[in-house]
Amino acid sequence: MPISSELVGEMTLLAQFDLHSMQKGIKVHEDADPELLAAVKRLHEKGLIDEPDGGYLTSLGHTAAEHLQYLLEILKKR
Repeated sequence: MPISSELVGEMTLLAQFDLHSMQKGIKVHEDADPELLAAVKRLHEKGLIDEPDGGYLTSLGHTAAEHLQYLLEILKKR
């Protein structure tokens, strides 16, 4: 399964969340790169974050970000 640039953008955003605190979110400003804006909007539409411009991870988003960050740790060690 090829990984599209859209998925890479979404994964890049998910990897930026601090999983140690549910009180830390992200904010993507409207003047950000259009690809970044599109990625954050897709994450919101998929129910992974609570606001269309970032915000906080939902429960599903936290699970996804946790799995992604574990995968990235594994891949970096090899």
